[in-house]
Amino acid sequence: MDSDLETTDCTYSEGGEAAKEVELPSAEAVAEGEIEATMTTSVGDFGFTLDAAATPCTVHSWVSLAEQSYFDETQCQRLTTAGIFVLQCGDPTATGSGGPGYSFEDELTGEEAYPAGTLAMANSGADTNGSQFFIVYEDTRLDPAAYTVFGTVDDATLEAVRAVAADGVNGSTEPGDGTPNTEVAIESVTVD
Repeated sequence: MDSDLETTDCTYSEGGEAAKEVELPSAEAVAEGEIEATMTTSVGDFGFTLDAAATPCTVHSWVSLAEQSYFDETQCQRLTTAGIFVLQCGDPTATGSGGPGYSFEDELTGEEAYPAGTLAMANSGADTNGSQFFIVYEDTRLDPAAYTVFGTVDDATLEAVRAVAADGVNGSTEPGDGTPNTEVAIESVTVD
């Protein structure tokens, strides 16, 4: 790690079964600037800008998982098209319950907003972040203190996700919430 960069300490707590074996991220995270990442998928390249200044521990974990190929050869498992508008990825089991075998605390201001283009962590309650994340493809109202916003996606990503959303979902429990009819398979992730 570049010694000239501002850093912060993070806590990653082991717990639960890992969907794919990975090492815990190191405790020291870069706490400034932005990091670019490209996720190669079956529907095109997704361009991410990760905000290390605002959410250093979240970005550090996500980059660690990406560099360990955790997201490779997985599918985005959930699409919502009614009420909230998100594509959720990051679970190698594609069940919605898989994670990396560790969790970490939220990084929230309490004033989070979720406009189209937002990249945020999915969770099962406060401080339960793992590997699952979601892309907001239309402005969405969510609890402003519930989901860590750790970056944004580019216009090409929005266009691709909107095309997936237009093809609808295979809703198993409620309309507008289920597996995307158009498969979104993650092939690889490159972090700049």
